[in-house]
Amino acid sequence: MNVESVIVAKQSAGDKWRRYLADLESFAADAVPFETYGRLVRVTGLVLEAAGIRVPVGSVCEVRMDGQPPVVAEVVGFSGDRAYLMPTGDVHGLASGALVAPRPAPAVPMKLGAARHPWRRTVDRTLHLPVGDGLLGRVVDSQGQPMDRKGPLANVHDEPLTRRPINAMDRDPVRKPLDTGIRAINAMLTVGRGQRIGLFAGTGVGKSVLLGMMARYTAADVIVVGLIGERGREVKEFIEDILGEEGIRRAVVVAAPADAPPLVRMQGANYATVIAEHFRDRGKNVLLLMDSLTRYAMAQREIALAIGEPPATKGYPPSCFAKLPQLCERSGNGVAGGGSITAFYTVLSEGDDPNDPIADAARGILDGHIVLSRELAEAGHYPAIDIERSVSRVMTNVASTDHLESARRFRQLHARHQKARDLIQLGAYAPGHDADLDLAVRLHEPMDRLLQQNMHEPAHLDDSLAMLHAVLAA
Repeated sequence: MNVESVIVAKQSAGDKWRRYLADLESFAADAVPFETYGRLVRVTGLVLEAAGIRVPVGSVCEVRMDGQPPVVAEVVGFSGDRAYLMPTGDVHGLASGALVAPRPAPAVPMKLGAARHPWRRTVDRTLHLPVGDGLLGRVVDSQGQPMDRKGPLANVHDEPLTRRPINAMDRDPVRKPLDTGIRAINAMLTVGRGQRIGLFAGTGVGKSVLLGMMARYTAADVIVVGLIGERGREVKEFIEDILGEEGIRRAVVVAAPADAPPLVRMQGANYATVIAEHFRDRGKNVLLLMDSLTRYAMAQREIALAIGEPPATKGYPPSCFAKLPQLCERSGNGVAGGGSITAFYTVLSEGDDPNDPIADAARGILDGHIVLSRELAEAGHYPAIDIERSVSRVMTNVASTDHLESARRFRQLHARHQKARDLIQLGAYAPGHDADLDLAVRLHEPMDRLLQQNMHEPAHLDDSLAMLHAVLAA
């Protein structure tokens, strides 16, 4: 055999092996990863315990029994070969031995190189929910299912429920003021675009009405409202009576009522944040209203205690205080030149206690706090914002020097009158001894008019500042 024949034979063998390897790669690319199944071995309170299934925390599974609709559950922990799952629905009818199967992974485009090394491919079984322009004007639950009886969602696509926050060095700083339509906030607690602020209140002091006013009057492209752990009756009332047709047109409402399982309530808060992130990433200025952050923490407390985590402060386990910043840090400004999420989180103070552990933790996480006073609400002062106890930490970055000086002078006079209120009511106040107190008494009524506002009348930022200057110049 000559040299040319040997070369031709080697080339032919090489081509054969290349075709063989290409066929193997094509076969591997279409291969389905090996699935594991488990069996339900225990149901204790809110927790399902399964044996024989090995999936990561956060994966979604289905618990199946003959003659029963499948129960969707999420893996929230494990111990040895036992997985702990939290159901999103009713577990009535389940029995020992029920099949626990991972929910099929969502169809996603394969990354470059995955076909060459399919054994290295990871399967994402975390929850994916619909986002997109088709959600505007709609009311959905924590699973992305419509609740408003307007038909199925259109013009949406699925995105993962869990996302990483933007790198702190990539965020655009808060530099622009946001017109909330609330005179007391615009004038005294100016909010910046991309700020995260807490609305601290007890029950029945008007926080829902204040949120509805913000939803109608705030200068934002999209409004995302998360009603987490509220009474089911309040969901429809908030949408129809407080939000109104004007607010709902550019809004998305995610509702997870108080009777929903704790995992569903937590998913509702995360889903509302995912929707806000979706619009922010497309250059929109988003207003996120979440009512309430406390119910989110309570849902995490129920889950953590159910799987055996030890309680800490007032029954809240450590994971609650870790979850709060993970949720809140996802809002805020996007990258430079992009969109923003300005977030208002309501925080319920149990028994109006300002030192409630969740309220105290939220105060340190957020960029300011607005405190609603029960005393003002009982006196018919709405919105019942306690100016002395409220602060916006970014006001110095978004307000002019004249505005800051006027707001500081307003606070001085308002605090001076509050301290002397008992003397004034008893008739012990005599004018002429304290010039600041005399001025505070004289300006008390116009100052009160600035801080009060009818829920059906917006107060724009420029008008609020003009009224502030006019009150101090009187």
